[in-house]
Amino acid sequence: MDEIVYYDRYREALCTELVYGDEALRWTYGTTAGRIALHVLVKRVLFSRWYGWWMDRAATRQKIKPFIEEYQLDASEFVLRPEEFGSFNEFFFRKLKPEARPIDPRASSVVFPADGRHLCVPDLSQCEGLFVKGEMFDLETLVGDRELARRYERGSLLLSRLCPTDYHRFHFPVSGTPGEARLLNGPLFSVNPIALCQNIQILATNKRVLTKLTTESCGTVLVMEIGATCVGGICQTYQLGAAVSKGDEKGHFRFGGSSTIMIFEPGRIAFDADLIEQSRLHRELYAHMGDAMGSIL
Repeated sequence: MDEIVYYDRYREALCTELVYGDEALRWTYGTTAGRIALHVLVKRVLFSRWYGWWMDRAATRQKIKPFIEEYQLDASEFVLRPEEFGSFNEFFFRKLKPEARPIDPRASSVVFPADGRHLCVPDLSQCEGLFVKGEMFDLETLVGDRELARRYERGSLLLSRLCPTDYHRFHFPVSGTPGEARLLNGPLFSVNPIALCQNIQILATNKRVLTKLTTESCGTVLVMEIGATCVGGICQTYQLGAAVSKGDEKGHFRFGGSSTIMIFEPGRIAFDADLIEQSRLHRELYAHMGDAMGSIL
């Protein structure tokens, strides 16, 4: 994969992704030496813990301003000013002002859980692949439960990929009551398309967290967070068993690119037309947390 091209919902145009750490990523997944390093060190949880620890150091504050400038982030959206963050990690999982990410107010809407690049699967039993035709991960491996996988084998799925440049808090797509966040341990491979085009099973085997969200409007939604290389942690901030509203914060990722996955019961959601069209082309659609991804059926 030479370039990562996605569709920007707001510009209504194709864009080329500026990849943080592009050269290192391509070396790791595109060369023999890199692949050896990947399996010996990079995929190991200890490596990502060390990197997360380093990003918590005060010395990393000097990386914030150049990062904002290089990736053209809008600092006016941040709750804190850039100079107020104590480390790069604090900046990484920054909060945004509520007005920066308004929640779609329609009662029938389901919203994107995170800023990022999104792909949908209206019916998992008819999926032809995500990034590459014919390449799809195993649902039972993903959820770690054979009976649960059977229940959702004809369900609908949304994959949201967060780049290091994105807002890294994740939210609930609909109102409901969340259960316990269940950890499914695994390695920490990159979730960048450069890696996923080589092995889509990464999404099903990386360290991940599964939460069941019980709703009145669309049954039980499976809400998942997927770890990745250099993610120092998947942090849950919601209150177990307390009702949540659409768009409420669920948690945040510490440093690194990451993904979320939402799985809906069969016949519960109709995805928006632009999301379906781009996914049919195996191309991600960029959209913000809080914008509608579809409607409740």
